[in-house]
Amino acid sequence: MSKEDIGITVSKEDDFSEWYTQVVLKAKLADYAPVKGLIVLRPDGYSVWESLRNTFDQKFFKNGIRNGFLPVLIPESLLGKEKKHFAGFNPEVFWVTHSGENEIGDRLALRPTSETLAYTLYSKWIQSWRDLPLKINFWNTALRAEIKATKPFLRTSEFLWQEGHTVHATKEEAEEEVMKILEIYKNTVEDELAIPVVIGKKSEKEKFVGAVYTTTMESIMPDGKALQMGTSHFLGQNFSIPFEVKFADKDNVEHFAWQTSWGVSWRLIGAMIMIHGDNKGLVLPPKVAPIQVVIVPIYNSEETKKKVIPKAIEIQEELASENIRVHFDDRDELTPGYKFNDWELKGVPIRIEIGPKDIEKQSALIAKRYNKEKTSIQFDKIKNIVSILDEIQKQMLESAKIQSGKNTKKVDSYAEFKSKISEGGFFNAYWCGNQECEEKIKEETSADIRVIPFDSEDTSGKCMYCQKQSMCKPVFARGY
Repeated sequence: MSKEDIGITVSKEDDFSEWYTQVVLKAKLADYAPVKGLIVLRPDGYSVWESLRNTFDQKFFKNGIRNGFLPVLIPESLLGKEKKHFAGFNPEVFWVTHSGENEIGDRLALRPTSETLAYTLYSKWIQSWRDLPLKINFWNTALRAEIKATKPFLRTSEFLWQEGHTVHATKEEAEEEVMKILEIYKNTVEDELAIPVVIGKKSEKEKFVGAVYTTTMESIMPDGKALQMGTSHFLGQNFSIPFEVKFADKDNVEHFAWQTSWGVSWRLIGAMIMIHGDNKGLVLPPKVAPIQVVIVPIYNSEETKKKVIPKAIEIQEELASENIRVHFDDRDELTPGYKFNDWELKGVPIRIEIGPKDIEKQSALIAKRYNKEKTSIQFDKIKNIVSILDEIQKQMLESAKIQSGKNTKKVDSYAEFKSKISEGGFFNAYWCGNQECEEKIKEETSADIRVIPFDSEDTSGKCMYCQKQSMCKPVFARGY
């Protein structure tokens, strides 16, 4: 038996970090690459990403967004056009300096993000109001040197993501786009991954460098740390001016355009693992599960095998006709018990067990992965599994909401905040809006403002740090 076949050896409660890594590796979502900080995405992991990509693509297309492709190399001279923006990435940039044995002259950056490259091209493509709005999304990789604290899906030196870049004639239209994208992100993450999120704005200190403001969605993980799940930025004219992204209006008067950028990464897969996984391994929401139903036949002789296998195949075909992603586990060399553990480790939402006694009863046993519930289902009702999968999806979100609620706390004083921050979680607390207070809190507790919810404006209290009148009640937390 190979090492990767051994089940999870630590509990989620006792060693969350080791538990997470074991689930990623042993459920065969990803593996470590030979280069430090890089991972290889295995088919099941990539399937989850493809599922999210397909959903986003459908929603983006309905919003008038089309996909494009950008190269990974960006000339250093180009990056200098927006020095303030790029300075934020400088410590993490990988540089290409040679082609074979020859120096290439102008260094080439391996894309940390694509604003500078995209907007250089946008300035060529946009001439008139007729060219607007321009809405393009790019599915690609980004590279940032994460050498110290790497973690599969959460912090790696190369990661899969999508980055959208839109250009508009008016400020109002661009800001509307920012909010549309944020809603697409929120709905997709909650509907597909069954993960509840909090949406709002980043503080001035935490916003994306180069943005006028950043909107974000944040989620709290079971270990009490916050995870940024996606961001949508209003760039204003901060890039259109240096990159000369401008257009002539209907009166032939030239204007600088208004822009947005936004993105999510495979970090969403990491969140899914942490939120739903248990001590048996991965627990997959049905909508993104590569295999939604696995059928495990049970027999102890050639005679019973001849009865069970045809029925298992019949059920497989019936479920497949309902567009259910179903797999028949016909591995003859493995025991049913081994198969049960294997599929539990991989998080398949429903397992169907069929043996000789089930054939006699004209029913099968179904085991739900997320709550370990086992029930019988009649063969002639097997198509009801479609609605059972839907119900599992809803219940997983509700369960995650309850867990998130338990991990969300209100604090009235800084002393209380400091005493509880080590427990982890989201903390709602009054803040005066002063960046100095924000920085002091970060310095003294390692917690920062994760999100200022849109409905959090509140002047009825006092800042937990300086005791001056509050401006709002943001969410503070320590994060990944």
